[in-house]
Amino acid sequence: MIQQAKTIGDFVTENIKTAHVFKKHGIDFCCGGGITLEKACEQKGLNIQEMQRELEEVTFQRGNSLNFNKWELSFLIDYIVNEHHTYVRESIPIIMQYAEKVARVHGHNYPEVTEVYKIFSVVAEELNAHLQKEEMVLFPFVKELELAKKENRAPLLPPFGSVNNPIKMMEHEHENAGDAFKEIAQLTNGYEPPMGACNTFRALYAKLEEFEEDLHQHVHLENNILHRKAAALES
Repeated sequence: MIQQAKTIGDFVTENIKTAHVFKKHGIDFCCGGGITLEKACEQKGLNIQEMQRELEEVTFQRGNSLNFNKWELSFLIDYIVNEHHTYVRESIPIIMQYAEKVARVHGHNYPEVTEVYKIFSVVAEELNAHLQKEEMVLFPFVKELELAKKENRAPLLPPFGSVNNPIKMMEHEHENAGDAFKEIAQLTNGYEPPMGACNTFRALYAKLEEFEEDLHQHVHLENNILHRKAAALES
């Protein structure tokens, strides 16, 4: 039975496939994952019984979906770096090339693509710095916390005090990236290229949509699983 009082983040933590249901209905499951299903439906004007039915369909499907919530934190970190950080670093140069060309060639007829180029340029720079901070600061300390527990010893003290300090900064930056992509999605009419758009124009919109989808899953793994468990482990 799907619980109306369960948070959106908890649904996705327990079954990543529910993310597709929330995405379809425009419900934020990463940065906005702390609200209940009931509240999310109320905000979006959705029929909660219909939402429950859709969630039940994916919740009770049999399959071999990855259960990230059961992974050790060090293993989850390695997955995030290898899967999502690598994707971001490989995708940013591709999107930048597409966006620059489309803005230069089509910006006079479609001024929104010039704005998309500007927004993505900023978020790309911020994400590159963000990934480095995670890999150099937060992730090593989370691994140290886990290792200290296994070895039954106190963890080495970091210069930033509590793990909650970098977590707060990372989640603030996640929210900024999410807001930027909400603006991009709005400017691109939900990544729908205009009639007769050239292949580069269409490729840009498709890649931006793919990037946003990966970002949602990426942020979910960190905000709703890694950060929560790291803070609990420290305490």
